[in-house]
Amino acid sequence: MSSLVQSVDWLAIAPPTITAVMALVVLVADLFLSEARKPLLGLLSVATLAAATLSLLPLTDGDRNTFCLTGEPTACSYTADHFALAIQFLVLAGALVTALLSLHTVRDAKLPAGEYWFLLLASAAGAALLPASRDLATLVVALEAASLPAFALVGLRRGDRLSSEAALKFFLSSVTATAVTLLGTSFVYAATGSLHLTQIAARIDDAPAQLATLADAGVVLTLVGFAFKTAAVPFHFWVPDTYVGAPLPVAAYLSVIGKAVGFSGLILVTVVAFPSYAEVWGPAMAVLAALTMTAGNVAALRQRPDRAHSAVRLLAWSSVAQAGYLLVPIAAAAYATGDRIGSTVAYALMYAVVNLGAFAVAALVARGRPANRIADYRGLYATRPFAALSLGFFLLCLAGLPPGIIGLFAKVTVFSAAVDAGLGWLAVVMAVNVVIALYYYLQWTALLFRAPEGEAAAGEPVRAPVPAALTAAIAVTAALGLVLSGAPQLVLRFASGTLFQ
Repeated sequence: MSSLVQSVDWLAIAPPTITAVMALVVLVADLFLSEARKPLLGLLSVATLAAATLSLLPLTDGDRNTFCLTGEPTACSYTADHFALAIQFLVLAGALVTALLSLHTVRDAKLPAGEYWFLLLASAAGAALLPASRDLATLVVALEAASLPAFALVGLRRGDRLSSEAALKFFLSSVTATAVTLLGTSFVYAATGSLHLTQIAARIDDAPAQLATLADAGVVLTLVGFAFKTAAVPFHFWVPDTYVGAPLPVAAYLSVIGKAVGFSGLILVTVVAFPSYAEVWGPAMAVLAALTMTAGNVAALRQRPDRAHSAVRLLAWSSVAQAGYLLVPIAAAAYATGDRIGSTVAYALMYAVVNLGAFAVAALVARGRPANRIADYRGLYATRPFAALSLGFFLLCLAGLPPGIIGLFAKVTVFSAAVDAGLGWLAVVMAVNVVIALYYYLQWTALLFRAPEGEAAAGEPVRAPVPAALTAAIAVTAALGLVLSGAPQLVLRFASGTLFQ
């Protein structure tokens, strides 16, 4: 019996554990705090996410495994390797910025503080667990732990029709994805007799002939389920309405952390669990990448300032297009050796910084103009110079233009991955889409510096007081973007070697 007893590496599992435990503490503390002291829950949540992020530092000295099979130490359910740490840093640091954006939103929108902070921390805990998951059961549980609280966060503005509609669309699409994923994983388990990713990779080719079709169906269904989570075309329909209906910090959270969760799961099942099916998922990822970036950019082109279109909807379609770019290195991993996945991680880190920054500026503008139309940003430089310069920088990063060198560097890295893998046609599609995206990014950037007209010319209510936490979120993301633009190689070095070569 003693051989079945495992020791738990508490240091390895510290990042998601700290976040999950403090989520419960916040939920219980909410019962005993008066309404006047509810803001303390937000500060506690910010401190929790900062502590969870710092807990990654002791893990950088080497890979750590825990919850391994007895007698087979290579088959583990939790692995804190370089890939896991890079994504966990993205998730926890992104959730920290989201928490800063949320401090004033919870108060001003009169959202239930206890529920909001509990749901945010619970979702962040699931998102931090997922990249370290190395068996299908833990992977699915982590995926749902990250997704289920997000449904409630989207619909937390009670009585708001848009919020309820957004939550319903998000819920239905995610439940469908979960059902498909569970069906696929059950087929894979039936064919291989294991849920551990490394064992699946070793056994799936040797599955009995009568189970070969079941294994093939399991692989396809599992991939489809995770494609839902990444908002890849044609599984993207929920994104724009969900982002517009959700509270702005929640939309920012979904655009970065939600995406990181989906792509982490997709990388793990393709590169680690199903490498022998590269001839299946490689072309599929390439086609999905081309369709996703094209659909996102074409839809974003239709969002115009002269038609009272929403800035958040434009950012939503932009995030769909960016998801297409993120899929390119995953497709390339099927055709060439080397660390192609590092390109996806590097791009995701760049995207997280600048997209959270763009949403932070959107949150600032929304304080004075709740409709948050693209036209509301006209003349922002005249009233909020720092916010306008920051948003202009973020948009140029997303477009891949100087001074946003980090955006250009990330796009070149992804483009090179496609070319090196022999996916010339995909590189051409990406190049065309980058040019298309220049139009709406530059149009929005130019609008910031045009002379204000109409209501905006008077400067009210754009000059509403700005909370310190919101200013800090903009400043931190802008500073980080500038540092990385000055030394873009830091991102690639951090992301390189993130998964099996």
